[in-house]
Amino acid sequence: MPATASAGSSVPTAHEDAPLRVAVIVGSVREGRQGPAVTEWFLRAARAHGGLDMDVIDLAGIDLPLAMPGWGGAPSARATAALADVTPRLAAADAFVVVTPEYNHSFPAALKNLIDWHHAQWHAKPVGFVSYGGLGGGLRAVEQLRLIFAELHAMTVRDSVSLHGPWSGLGEDGAPRDTAVTEGAVKGMIGQLTWWGRALRTARTTLPYQS
Repeated sequence: MPATASAGSSVPTAHEDAPLRVAVIVGSVREGRQGPAVTEWFLRAARAHGGLDMDVIDLAGIDLPLAMPGWGGAPSARATAALADVTPRLAAADAFVVVTPEYNHSFPAALKNLIDWHHAQWHAKPVGFVSYGGLGGGLRAVEQLRLIFAELHAMTVRDSVSLHGPWSGLGEDGAPRDTAVTEGAVKGMIGQLTWWGRALRTARTTLPYQS
């Protein structure tokens, strides 16, 4: 006789088994940036763990203006075109990974601009971080981003990936020098991001989030 689920058991649905959709946001737009190289390395390391459908959103390719409309106003034609590309991708994501450098003890203005143009797209979703910089490895930028995402009803995962120069900074090939440590950090962060991503995806499906 085939086994049946008890009243208190949980049987995964096709939705729960689907790959986790992760938007990977490249936060730097400056000339000579290392963001794309860091992102490529992260994607290679993260894909080794499976179960992720990753969409790279490079802010250097998104012409999102700084000027925003007043409350109730309509975005400009330029903003509307940029938002038509990026907003559906953020909305479709189950989780986010932000790749950021540290500029003057903080994160790039282009990254804050993207965040501020959106609101509901961040709600009840987890955010992981990959940061890079000098001795601090971009961690001061990450700590400030945690405060901002908390305001936007997002859940930042505890562990992050940080590339500290010169120890685990980037080599000439764009990969971290200390791959054992950094790939271990990716494993830890991805594990937490996946757990929260799946748990919150199920929760949003069962009961829509109230902000």
